[in-house]
Amino acid sequence: MSFPTRSRLSTSLVFLLISSVVLAATSFAVPSVMAKARDNEVTLASYELIGTVSIPTGTQFEDTEIGGLSSITYDSKRGVYYAISDDQGTIDPVRYYTLDIDVSDGQLDPGDITFQDATFILDPSGQPYAPGSLDPEGLTLAHEGSLYFSSEGFAARTPPVNPFINRMNLNGMHNRSLVIPDKFLPTGTKGVRNNLGFESLNVTPDQKSLVTASEAALVQDGPAANLGQSSFARILQYRLSSGQPGAEYVYVVNPVAETPVPADQFRVNGLVELLPLDNLGTMLALERSFSVGAEGGGNTIWLYEIQTQGATDVSGKFSLLNETFTPVTKRLILNVEEDLAIEPDNIEGIAFGPALPDGRLPLILMSDNNFAASQTTQFIVLAVELESTPTD
Repeated sequence: MSFPTRSRLSTSLVFLLISSVVLAATSFAVPSVMAKARDNEVTLASYELIGTVSIPTGTQFEDTEIGGLSSITYDSKRGVYYAISDDQGTIDPVRYYTLDIDVSDGQLDPGDITFQDATFILDPSGQPYAPGSLDPEGLTLAHEGSLYFSSEGFAARTPPVNPFINRMNLNGMHNRSLVIPDKFLPTGTKGVRNNLGFESLNVTPDQKSLVTASEAALVQDGPAANLGQSSFARILQYRLSSGQPGAEYVYVVNPVAETPVPADQFRVNGLVELLPLDNLGTMLALERSFSVGAEGGGNTIWLYEIQTQGATDVSGKFSLLNETFTPVTKRLILNVEEDLAIEPDNIEGIAFGPALPDGRLPLILMSDNNFAASQTTQFIVLAVELESTPTD
């Protein structure tokens, strides 16, 4: 499916752009290639479904249960993907997986996804994380050999457990912790809500910035998403050179999509992933709504293209209540069920892979099965074309 965009580029320029995004947005940067797209605004021009594969809950690999896969990133040097499990160490040790997704023939077919390794993630002291001490959610490869991962923390505990963003080597050894702005730290009267913290995590193509976001509004910013109720999530940008937090932008999360059955049962919607397309603030944003008992499994998955250009930097605002600001713009790319005719599972991860034979990029969508027998670890792959517009 295609949708309106700016004037189309020549095939050769589109291919150069695609190559630069694959090499830079999903792994360490190659400066000579990056220079071709550094000042361009990148948008998603078209997509085509090229396959879906599901892995049953309970599948074992290297004495661990594959499940809870909530974020995925691609390493172009090694030609593999890394996916983090949100297992809190209560089923198996806290870990991420190395896997191969073979779409080199332009299609995703059964047998094209193979798991290669399971790496246990260690705490800052070099020991395995104590079970239940973190809630791992986001994962991204920054510079070569460096993975950042995020924990949502536990806002509902007494005392609350703070969210964090840490960096590790590929062997799982901790080597850096980022500063979390105080306004995000939960106390009951402020900060992230329980299970609505740092689910998203990714880097910009120039490797200079890392982006994450709260899934929904901080306590002091307004309500969480509900039926008929939108929510103000905060996108938070870090300068990777210093590890210091920088700009913050408001993302308006949709209301919950469906009424649960019975109507008073659990429902949620949140911003679960961000994937930068350029260095100017254009990103893909993934929203996931879930309602217990709703028809079709209860999951509604939206993929948007957003732009922070023109949005208000609200990093200096402790609360968004009674404040005037401009949120990021949103352009709907697709609704998985309506536009792909696929009943989605709990999709939480997205990543680009290496270019397909026709020059398009594979966009991987991956689900967190919650280790539930009624769910699966679902992979959906789209072939997408990107377009670039110079900004000068």
